[in-house]
Amino acid sequence: MHNLRGVDVAIPRDALVAFTGVSGSGKSSLAFGTLYAEAQRRFLESVAPYARRLVHQVGAPDVDEITGLPPAVALEQRRSVPSSRSSVGTVTTLSNSLRMLLSRAGDYPPGAERLDSDSFSPNTPVGACPNCHGLGVVHDVTEGSLVPDPSLSIREGAVASWPGAWQGKNLRDILATLGYDIDRPWRELPQEQRDWILFTDEQPVVTVHPVREAHRIHRPYQGTYSSAKRLVLRAYAESKSESRRKKAAEFLVSTVCPVCGGRRLRPEALAVTFAGRTISELTGLPLTALADLLRPYADEGGGGPAALLSEDLIARIQVLVELGLGYLSTDRSSPTLSAGELQRLRLATQLRSGLFGVVYVLDEPSAGLHPADAEALMSVLRRLKATGNTVFMVEHDLDVVRRADWIVDVGPEAGVHGGQILYSGPVEGLHDVEASATRRHLFGEATRSPRTPRSPSGWLKLRGVTRHNLRGLDASVSLGAFTAITGVSGSGKSTLLDVLAEAAAEGDAVERVVRVDQKPIGRTPRSNLATYTGLFDSVRKLFAATDEARERGYDAGRFSFNVVGGRCETCQGEGYVSVELLFLPTTYAPCPDCHGARYNPSTLEITNRDVNIAGVLDMTVDEAVGFLADVPPAARSLRTLREVGLGYLRLGQPATELSGGEAQRIKLATELQRTRRSGVLYLLDEPTTGLHPADTEVLMHQLHALVDGGSTVVVVEHDLDVVAAADHVIDLGPGGGDEGGRVVAHGTPADVAATPESLTAKYLRPHLTPN
Repeated sequence: MHNLRGVDVAIPRDALVAFTGVSGSGKSSLAFGTLYAEAQRRFLESVAPYARRLVHQVGAPDVDEITGLPPAVALEQRRSVPSSRSSVGTVTTLSNSLRMLLSRAGDYPPGAERLDSDSFSPNTPVGACPNCHGLGVVHDVTEGSLVPDPSLSIREGAVASWPGAWQGKNLRDILATLGYDIDRPWRELPQEQRDWILFTDEQPVVTVHPVREAHRIHRPYQGTYSSAKRLVLRAYAESKSESRRKKAAEFLVSTVCPVCGGRRLRPEALAVTFAGRTISELTGLPLTALADLLRPYADEGGGGPAALLSEDLIARIQVLVELGLGYLSTDRSSPTLSAGELQRLRLATQLRSGLFGVVYVLDEPSAGLHPADAEALMSVLRRLKATGNTVFMVEHDLDVVRRADWIVDVGPEAGVHGGQILYSGPVEGLHDVEASATRRHLFGEATRSPRTPRSPSGWLKLRGVTRHNLRGLDASVSLGAFTAITGVSGSGKSTLLDVLAEAAAEGDAVERVVRVDQKPIGRTPRSNLATYTGLFDSVRKLFAATDEARERGYDAGRFSFNVVGGRCETCQGEGYVSVELLFLPTTYAPCPDCHGARYNPSTLEITNRDVNIAGVLDMTVDEAVGFLADVPPAARSLRTLREVGLGYLRLGQPATELSGGEAQRIKLATELQRTRRSGVLYLLDEPTTGLHPADTEVLMHQLHALVDGGSTVVVVEHDLDVVAAADHVIDLGPGGGDEGGRVVAHGTPADVAATPESLTAKYLRPHLTPN
């Protein structure tokens, strides 16, 4: 399975088991790709074939035998694409209970008919505001959005929202036929004409006589006019092309719905209150505040709907607060949540499900958690175990790993150099495994050299910042230094990073602003390491320059697997074909013609030093360094990829197979290829998420090298070894949500560690003393 090779391992049930190892070592392949996949396959064998088609299946793992495997639930950090209608309330089912509370125990206006719970949902026809359809905002166009430059004439392209090419010319010719002056500047046209051109509901049909052009035959035709507004709204609402919808969105103006005031519901539902608040006001409260509001009703008892539903809601909220999510509100939109927040929301839901004898497979549950919240996380995981379940977690936070009952360490290195089980047993037993990269970090054997904080070359000052939960915040970020922004979840760290990016881009304190995140480098297998970094362009030119390629007339485009000509047409350059099985998951098999090479036979006949283009894509970065040493652009890309610890990845490795940490380091490597990097502000949001401590050391070496080269690096970070090595720290808090949003401490790591008001301080202090 992936880089796992002939693995044999025994893992206890009814235990907290941590899977560790460097990034790319194979631990996720073991936990998710093998154990969870096999558990799902066995469960689905008991499901009717027709129903099986409706379940997303991960595919059967390549495994000889797994015994004693119970049913499994996987909580991964890979996010789907949640809609704007998905929220904290819908993910946790808190919304259902709140709607029931308003329906059964709400205060209704005199004479009003009692509503059922669906009437309090913006996602149902009976509850949604009829004007905005439950979205809270309406999209429209204005003259300013459709005509950004009124000094232009219609012929010169004043109506920027019109389609290009023939359709735009057609609309222009129709207006000319209707008698409009298409050569007069837009601002000089009468307002009545401008409104008709942009907003009319009429669709007149006229006979158009096109202007004659040399060497072209033009015949009259019947043309139908549609207003600019109609074309934009139709493209946005109906187009299946994401690029067309994105283009249309550029001309839309979003405003709060005038009917519901952004509250998304019908007036009848908004007239009902509980504790003097509408459901919109209740869902807008942080979870901690909502629990406080409901507590008096739960304490009253009596068995009425208000008491029973309040008690249930408080119990559900309590788990979320334990997991460090008390700052969220139930109406918080899912797309705005981090992957770690989403996973913990799902974890809280599972804790309330009461399942017994299940294996929970978690993907780094500590991701995005402040060290202060790690205790609560472990408490929740132990409660899952205490109710008769097994917890498998792929984890890099060593404080969490130390609290596990059992550890499975995979390695010793990444990619083809990993995939072996180095150790499986109680945590303390790993101390004797010399080959383990985890061992020296877990048992305090990794040395940290003391360093003196750099002196800043200047300051980027933010004053009176108000956004989300930041209220009138003042902060100064040191230039020419490494700054870490710390604080509990929801304290405003990412918001501060956004504000910093905008302020830096508008000012002249830095020459360029670079955001490096963990979003995928591509969403299809066609995007890969070589194409994203640009080194594949050099490889294709290398093959096009061979004598045989020149004799055949092959240019660099011939060696692209995305273009007709050189690619294998059976699989269209993907290297595999999908096999649709009616009642089984779609499987993928190597292409029967190119056998996974992606190219047609004539293209593969072209070789360079006895290697064809497919052979180069199959090389790892480490292998390609020697082969492409005499190609400077490619050699530079490969060198930076090795410097960030990605030497084990294949050049043709699809983007869909890369972890978030790998994607982020590829982006960083791409940036490191630039020859001039001084005066740049690099902003990274939790760059060590998903990274083993050994990988973190490699990444930090590169980031500090950027600062030494004259740049500024600012990271949002929970890894206290990273924070301890920073030059400057800004600690936000003291809590999350409304209880956060202010600077609790700032200065050198030692300054912050000595601040009594800082929740980070007591966790940071032990990391300041070198081992």
